[in-house]
Amino acid sequence: MIELTPRTLEGLAVRLEPLDLRHLDGLCAVGLDPELWRHTVSRVLDRAAMERYVEEALAEQRAGTALPFATVWRDTGQVIGSTRFGNANAAHRRVEIGWTWVAGPWQRGRANTEAKFLMLQHAFDRWDCARVELKTSALNERSRAAIRRIGAREEGILRRHMVNEDGSARDSVLFSIIAEEWPEVKRRLKSSLA
Repeated sequence: MIELTPRTLEGLAVRLEPLDLRHLDGLCAVGLDPELWRHTVSRVLDRAAMERYVEEALAEQRAGTALPFATVWRDTGQVIGSTRFGNANAAHRRVEIGWTWVAGPWQRGRANTEAKFLMLQHAFDRWDCARVELKTSALNERSRAAIRRIGAREEGILRRHMVNEDGSARDSVLFSIIAEEWPEVKRRLKSSLA
């Protein structure tokens, strides 16, 4: 059963802490790089925009549709990004993992892979999800490659799926992992993190 109650998910390198405004300074310290937001619906380029981003995530949590996290590097306690469960549908045992960003120095390393592993493990092994979805901008080749690397299957492009803050249309690429695929995905992710 999907329960979007705040909880901490802890790995060897990262800790996913329930997102809170107390993380705002840390998020701003690493997350105002325009490159992080180039292919996202939100454009978070200053402190006010980051505060809005956090407040919107917390509003979704209060509405019962999301569970947002601050991604923290365990060795230093430094906030290095954010991610969340969203679009949860308990009746269909489905949840989305997304709204993920990791600051430059921690990209293409262990941080995002371990965060995704912790979330997938929670979704499939604790919540008994039948399906976990991930999506990204069709223009974001790096994100698409990263999602494929964790073992998700590309399902197709949702044309004009969203409207970016600047008013432009966004095509989204939809990926998923289903329960039957999880044991193999889990094995591969554990191996890559070992």
